[in-house]
Amino acid sequence: MGISLSGRSFLKMLDFTPTEIRYLLDLSRNFKDMKRAGIPHRYLEGKNAVLIFEKTSTRTRCSFEVAGHDLGMGVTYLDPAGSQMGNKESLADTARVLGRMFDGIEYRGYKQATVEALAKYSGVPVWNGLTDEFHPTQMLADMLTIEEKLGRLKGVRFTFMGDARNNMGNSLMVVCAKLGLHFTACAPRELFPDAGLVETCRKLAAESGGSVTLTEDVEEGTRGADVIYTDIWVSMGEPESVWSERIRLLKKYQVNAAVMSNAAPGALFMHCLPSFHDTKTTIGAKIAEKFGISEMEVTDEVFEGPQSVVFDEAENRMHTIKAVMYATLK
Repeated sequence: MGISLSGRSFLKMLDFTPTEIRYLLDLSRNFKDMKRAGIPHRYLEGKNAVLIFEKTSTRTRCSFEVAGHDLGMGVTYLDPAGSQMGNKESLADTARVLGRMFDGIEYRGYKQATVEALAKYSGVPVWNGLTDEFHPTQMLADMLTIEEKLGRLKGVRFTFMGDARNNMGNSLMVVCAKLGLHFTACAPRELFPDAGLVETCRKLAAESGGSVTLTEDVEEGTRGADVIYTDIWVSMGEPESVWSERIRLLKKYQVNAAVMSNAAPGALFMHCLPSFHDTKTTIGAKIAEKFGISEMEVTDEVFEGPQSVVFDEAENRMHTIKAVMYATLK
């Protein structure tokens, strides 16, 4: 019997079985092949989607818009000031209105409870473009990229360095546990992921043949890794006041040449972007002036080096999001 995700929302990876995730990855690869070959695939002609962005984004917005247009859909974008959700109108009322007008809803913002409520009240598939707890569309892009580059997922030794309790740390731990990768969170103890989520993921990993490890030791955590992954040290929406403490906690967890040489030969460097690997951004320049550091979570040498696949990841956001939209709306 074939897999069907029609009518489902895509809120977090915990909601999906390994078989369902595998289906989405295979569908993503098919869509990528068609896109590269110039084969039209307007399979959702006549359907409409709305994109709600309480947090702005380059990759997420562009991926949803291009994916929707490629599938023949109409796409409406609402920026942080573009709706009355939670202001003059309750979340539930907004969801019910949008559900009458659109076939699917994307939400990128703060609370996981918000995207869950949109799914509960709208009556149409809702897709999580990022919340403070989870970032599921990024996970599909990451897994597709690893499989393309290494030829496998099961058994891959995957190390995440940095704030392991943020949405990326949480989501990567979940998807690795589901798909049989050996996940290591390499971080200061203060930034280890939630203990309850760790326990859940260890149970999932036991079923898939993977594992979940937490360590503060950079040499131990990166030794022999097939993938080294990091993220910015301060997430969107967090106050500038936390920079000082994060830099203090995370500076020894920077991905640099020494880290990459400790990993397996041919290891991949991955990052969900944006990245502070130089001072060519407003924030990067401000941090350099205030704290005297010109590179943060990753050095420019590694970011621009031959092991970096960050722009392959970025492209794959489009193909995997297209798969999610199609699978849930077809």
